[in-house]
Amino acid sequence: MKTAILIPARYNSTRLPGKPLAMLDGVPMIKRVYDACSASEIPTYVLTDDVRVASVFQNTSVIIDDTDYANGTERCAGAIKLDYMQKYDKFINVQGDMPDVTLDMIEKALWHLQHYPVTTVFTNMPEDKQNDPNSVKMVRGADQALWFGRGMTGYGDWHLGVYGYRRNPLEMYTGLPVEREETIEQLEQLRWLKNGWQVGCLSVYYNGVEINSPEDLDEWHSKNSQ
Repeated sequence: MKTAILIPARYNSTRLPGKPLAMLDGVPMIKRVYDACSASEIPTYVLTDDVRVASVFQNTSVIIDDTDYANGTERCAGAIKLDYMQKYDKFINVQGDMPDVTLDMIEKALWHLQHYPVTTVFTNMPEDKQNDPNSVKMVRGADQALWFGRGMTGYGDWHLGVYGYRRNPLEMYTGLPVEREETIEQLEQLRWLKNGWQVGCLSVYYNGVEINSPEDLDEWHSKNSQ
């Protein structure tokens, strides 16, 4: 089975417009994510809706699609319909706001696809993230995710924006009903759970920053200047 890494990178973000092009020590964030992913030697594709994001790259596989997708998983599902994507059977979705993604995160999401049709990763929840709605909390039973939410306080693991998919469930994703909980939480992974799919999860070490807001940019620069 052949694997590809997909990096959805929508240009506009409510909390941080132009987020993929946010500069991190002089390097656009999307370039940092791409470089970290391509270091795995797995074929890597950037999926975007804007030529400004695509222009960051030369000799890189960039898929430009201006469809108004609801989330990154829908953008991934759209990309794998292309003829030259048919050779891949498994996909790793690394969100474009994960400049500190590690090889371990990618490898664990991929490895766990032998047990689950959809996988993800998590780490310990720092105390300062527990009450932050930008930090997604996950409740799990052993290696299976049971629920995801933003507002849970005092419990839960820190869910990180890396997913693994087998081809079949990813192809089906856009046809699944969108339930109320997904709309309220604005969490794309709830679509799997609400429609009866099992989501596997594995623990990883993570000492990075997910970039969701201008404050996160400040945190990243502060952490990387030490």
